[in-house]
Amino acid sequence: MNKRLVSLSVNGHRHDVWITPSDLLLDVLHDEIGLSDVRYGCGEGVCGTCTVEFDGEPVSACLMFAVQAEGHEVTTLRGLLDEDGALHPLQQQFLVHGGSQCGFCTPGMVLTAHSMARRGGRPSREEIRYELVGNLCRCTGYTKILDAIEDYVEQVSAEKAEQP
Repeated sequence: MNKRLVSLSVNGHRHDVWITPSDLLLDVLHDEIGLSDVRYGCGEGVCGTCTVEFDGEPVSACLMFAVQAEGHEVTTLRGLLDEDGALHPLQQQFLVHGGSQCGFCTPGMVLTAHSMARRGGRPSREEIRYELVGNLCRCTGYTKILDAIEDYVEQVSAEKAEQP
């Protein structure tokens, strides 16, 4: 198959990569660009392990061709870090609450919750649970993950309420 040069915007940086039309976004992010925070899980879009933000919305990178990402912004877990490498407040809440054990599902959980929180409002625990339906965790039982997300959403809501 013929390769073509595409320019991808990932975590605010431009990456020019040679890809075939059938290359998955997951493979290009992990293998070509070297982002180890994008992980292969089920390969069927069921587990949420490979979740990235695509123009601010969570998508399964295993179900998307890399050529589809050209002209769009892709954010991985690493993209939430501050310029100095400090954790995003949502990542910090996962640490505080012990919302990550083996860490395999954590990037997808955090990015899905981040997208939800950016939409605003104060979702209920059930609404958060519904939002995470495409992200599977085998270690935590979800309680600590839900606690972390609830605290982060509350923090964001409080900050927005304080703004004039």
